[in-house]
Amino acid sequence: MPELSAMEVLVAVADAGSFNAAAGELRVSQQAVSSRIAALEGQTGVTLLARTPRGSSPTPAGLVVSQWAARLLSLAGEMDAGLAALRLDARSTLRMAASVTIAEYLLPSWLVVLRAEGVHRNDAAVTVDLVVTNSSGVARHVRDGDVELGFVEGPSAPRRLRSVTVGRDRLVVAVRLEHPWAQREKPVAPSELAGTPLVVREEGSGTRDVFVAALRAAIGPALDSAEPELVLPTTAAVRAALIAGAGPAVISELAVADDIHAGRLTTVPVAELDLSRRFRAIWRGTARPPAGAARNLVGIATRLSPH
Repeated sequence: MPELSAMEVLVAVADAGSFNAAAGELRVSQQAVSSRIAALEGQTGVTLLARTPRGSSPTPAGLVVSQWAARLLSLAGEMDAGLAALRLDARSTLRMAASVTIAEYLLPSWLVVLRAEGVHRNDAAVTVDLVVTNSSGVARHVRDGDVELGFVEGPSAPRRLRSVTVGRDRLVVAVRLEHPWAQREKPVAPSELAGTPLVVREEGSGTRDVFVAALRAAIGPALDSAEPELVLPTTAAVRAALIAGAGPAVISELAVADDIHAGRLTTVPVAELDLSRRFRAIWRGTARPPAGAARNLVGIATRLSPH
């Protein structure tokens, strides 16, 4: 099958009527046009052009071939335009997923900065297609290729994915001021915490995973926890339950900072329990995050996240 560039030369000669005119249209030398036509005729085994002192014209076979070539070139142009549109769409749409805590308390400010920096650089506006789910769900979306970038929290990086730490925070045990634990001076032991019905996130959430991993590290693998008082799907729901009188609850300190400052809630000291955790950006494939908006957002998250 002849190359598209060779067919382009044939169509140009057939339309222009001479090698010289075709060379001017294609902005190449006449010798290059002559060489390309000769190679095309040798490849196809068909005489395509009749040379005369007045110029060149297609042979009957050449006329048919040039018509076929024109159709192929038209389709190739459509394909090239379509690919360009797909590339533009990929650059202007960021498909991403974020864990609930990150989506509720950190991601909005990251996206504001992403848009502002894009305007400053005169970049095309980025549309964010966001999925909010727990950390396990985010990792699954990234592995399946549904999104190009994810943000999770948890005790360890998800398997079979690239990751980078963008920030850190800490879980706290929080209660209302009327709760008996609010007045205690002695820290709560890990075993007492494990034996207390708590308000917690669902299994698969980064918050729940970090808490369970911390208890196992302190107590041992044979962890026997009490049934939760409530299992809720979002950090905001855990906070609302706390304020309504449920609890104690294990929750990100980001989520209750304002409530603690306002005196609606307080934190309970816990002995020998490491409740710190990392926020991670995750993606597939290359060592660095995908170029464009995804990589820019990872940089912004690293700058703005608590450390």
